[in-house]
Amino acid sequence: MASDGDGTSPVSAPEGGHDVRHIAVTVLCAGLVLGAFLLPNALNALRPVRFVRLPGEAIIGAMLLLVLPRRARTPLAVLMGLALAALTVLNVLDIGFRQYLGRGFNPVLDWELLDDSYGYLEDTLGGAATLGATAGILAGVVALFAVMALAMVRSAGLLDRHRSPAALGTLVAGTVWITCASLGLQIGGVPFASDRAAQAALSQARRVQLTLEDEARFEEETKADTFGATPAAELVPDLRGKDMVFAFIESYGRSAIEDPAIAPGVNRTLDARTEVLEKAGFGARSGWLTSATYGGSSWLGHSTFLSGLWVANQQRYRTVTSSDHLTLTKAFQKTGAWRTVGIMPGIRKGWPEAEFYGLDHVYDSTRLGYEGPKFSWSTMPDQYALEAFQRLEHGRKHDKPLMAEVILTSSHQPWAPVPRMVGWDELGDGRIFEGIEKAGLDPEDVIADSDASKREYGRSVQYSVTSLTEWLQRYGTDDTVLVFLGDHQPIARVSGDRASRDVPVTVVAKDPKVLEAIDDWGWTQGLRPSGTAPVWKMSAFRDRFLKAYGSTPRATR
Repeated sequence: MASDGDGTSPVSAPEGGHDVRHIAVTVLCAGLVLGAFLLPNALNALRPVRFVRLPGEAIIGAMLLLVLPRRARTPLAVLMGLALAALTVLNVLDIGFRQYLGRGFNPVLDWELLDDSYGYLEDTLGGAATLGATAGILAGVVALFAVMALAMVRSAGLLDRHRSPAALGTLVAGTVWITCASLGLQIGGVPFASDRAAQAALSQARRVQLTLEDEARFEEETKADTFGATPAAELVPDLRGKDMVFAFIESYGRSAIEDPAIAPGVNRTLDARTEVLEKAGFGARSGWLTSATYGGSSWLGHSTFLSGLWVANQQRYRTVTSSDHLTLTKAFQKTGAWRTVGIMPGIRKGWPEAEFYGLDHVYDSTRLGYEGPKFSWSTMPDQYALEAFQRLEHGRKHDKPLMAEVILTSSHQPWAPVPRMVGWDELGDGRIFEGIEKAGLDPEDVIADSDASKREYGRSVQYSVTSLTEWLQRYGTDDTVLVFLGDHQPIARVSGDRASRDVPVTVVAKDPKVLEAIDDWGWTQGLRPSGTAPVWKMSAFRDRFLKAYGSTPRATR
């Protein structure tokens, strides 16, 4: 070796540095693999203790890699890594769905909901931010699959290079796992011997199996209809001559009335509006319905309420809306005694479901004449949508009474900015809301803050209830009957991890006979249901309502 000018030999780079990097990468790979085996699928389960357990699947995987010949070992390691990456993605989706929809991710049905999520983020955060976030997520998923496969291959190589100690360690680990599992030993309240990955895979497989089985079963349910063969003359005879309005308030759930952080303002509004309506001659009765959905997928709540069937997933929704099952709204159309319309400010594209719901005419977001700003996801404030309904339909003279389905959207997350009430005569084409929208909160500041989300959610519900009841007070007649309800609870970050799926439902009318017909329901007087008011499944409402107003059950089978 050549010497330096002073006669000393050059100092070589220590090989130990390379060894340290090699060990660090190997440990990182092993940690990544073990973490994937142990990753829970619920946010409240993401605790450090969950990751210091012994995964039985890792022991089995090590045994397979040790006994297989080298030619088969690498392909198996790659497949195991890809499978772990896929399971990790499903676990993360489970976490997200539980937080927002109160249920796990369905690998058969829920992929199409990701498109709705993209649209929601685009409305909330803007196109550029959403596109960037989506690109980042997709890149992260691709990287996860690549890194997990490489990590598994590296781990397999480590086992191969140290076969004897690896075999001994696997045997010891297996013995420890079996012993701990047999004795039920726990660490931090969870079993030390983990089969988390196997259970997660089985759970996903079970969801797929149940989904496929449910499809055929539910198709048969749609054919059995208590009122499917009822003649037109025998449907809702006691409501002839009434203008019927069925209104859904977005995310109006039980938490709005009972959560201590939200309820005071909402209950003040409900009580104040009850008093105002009573002075105007209106009476009200309120109860609870258990929604088929939670945190989102409002259309599942709408279809459950109107069809009388439990429409809890997208597959059921497609099945029922392509059937001839009688909806509550279609019952009015079938009589020929009502003009039926839909006020749908949240609809921005073709909506073939109008035929299923029996709506003669639908006013979507482009047909209500609105020229003002959007409020995040909501295309227009509820007050404007209701005034447009009055201008286009309710306030016009018709040769028939009106039956309307109205979907109000101002209480849709992210609850920022929230509109405020303006003079009804000042609404115009909606441009009056430009200053209100600009002065409102930024969605990004609310969506990540649970306390802010609760506060603004409560404000949005107050706004929606006020808009609807002021419309009724201003434009309702002796023959107006309003039924309004929530479609589902707000997301778990607002309603809480263990919140029910209950939503308030209210019937309002001037004609005392309308309310007398439901006296036996046991509902609370006024707009606010008591905590002890009856709770029905949302799918039970259609039949109870039809029977209460004189309809004769004649079933189809």
